[in-house]
Amino acid sequence: MSSPPPDPAALAAAAEAFHQFTVEAFTLLAVGIAITVLRTFARVRFAGWRGLSGDDYLAWVAILFYIAETCLAYSVGNAANGLANNNMTDEQRAALSPDDPEYHLRVLGSKIQIAGWSTYSTLLWTLKTSLLIFYIRLTDGLAKHYRVRIYIGFAFLAASYIIVALNLYLSCRPFHKLWQIYPDPGNICQPAVSNQIIWVYWAFNVTTDLYIISIPLPMLWTTTLKPWRKIGLIFLFSGGIFVVVCATLRCALIVLDTANGAQLAGSWAVRETFVAVVTSNLPMLVPLLKTLLGPLIGSILSSRRSTQKLEDATPKDLVTFGGSSKSWRGRGPPTANPITNFTINESEEHIVENVNMQDLKEHLETRRD
Repeated sequence: MSSPPPDPAALAAAAEAFHQFTVEAFTLLAVGIAITVLRTFARVRFAGWRGLSGDDYLAWVAILFYIAETCLAYSVGNAANGLANNNMTDEQRAALSPDDPEYHLRVLGSKIQIAGWSTYSTLLWTLKTSLLIFYIRLTDGLAKHYRVRIYIGFAFLAASYIIVALNLYLSCRPFHKLWQIYPDPGNICQPAVSNQIIWVYWAFNVTTDLYIISIPLPMLWTTTLKPWRKIGLIFLFSGGIFVVVCATLRCALIVLDTANGAQLAGSWAVRETFVAVVTSNLPMLVPLLKTLLGPLIGSILSSRRSTQKLEDATPKDLVTFGGSSKSWRGRGPPTANPITNFTINESEEHIVENVNMQDLKEHLETRRD
């Protein structure tokens, strides 16, 4: 005997909500893939195919897990009708026959939740690893203690990934209780709303993000760049803050609304990982955006200045976020690590012209002496 069927209005509302989520999820997936394509294009343009490194390949590994996660989130509503082994009274559990279609939907939904948590963690930790590899390129030529912080980050990621995986697979024993319907397996064995699963993931997800954010900030903060340029670079490398906010919202919403926990877990996982894909790829897109948008902005400002009868049609004070007003052709061949070459000395002609880490090294060593 299954639960009483919901009224038609509730079914229609649920169908409309699922339709909206489907459009949102696959739109975000398409945008995430497009951003990764642009990232790869930018890296190939500036570094060549041989200049690609581990973080570029991991970005595509992450996309594969992002596709899998989106499909699993879609399956929560499409295949399992948003059901899992949670949000049932003891009477409902006892009355639900193993031969009832709802029973099979709840078992399937619970298994999808387990797979969803697995792809969610693997996707996020892959992106975190990609950022650490990028930081190795970023700190090339600097003192060893900068590299040490990155190596500690690798160890932290490896240990935290093992912990969250073991917590997912071993917190409920025996394992099959994770999709058990009757008797009630308890909150710890309800993967959609398990407090232990949710908060352990949240704790290590947030702490690893904050640690990764902390790696480049001391280098940027001690530079002599103008405050607004310094803030811009710090903002660029602090995109993980948005992931932390999304992760916190996701956990809070699931815990507060256990009735819809299964669907919320899938939908908010997709949103959080989309933000993670965007923010982890953004630093590598700045040189491309600078190249594409710099001439356009320069021509607009040149047109305005020409009306003021200035001799130079190209504004000398235009400095885009990734570099100066000079065209890409006038700078010589692109570097292998364009984002890692920004100039620290304010008196130099090219302020924030791609991060020159050798100048940063000399600046930091001078401060240390």
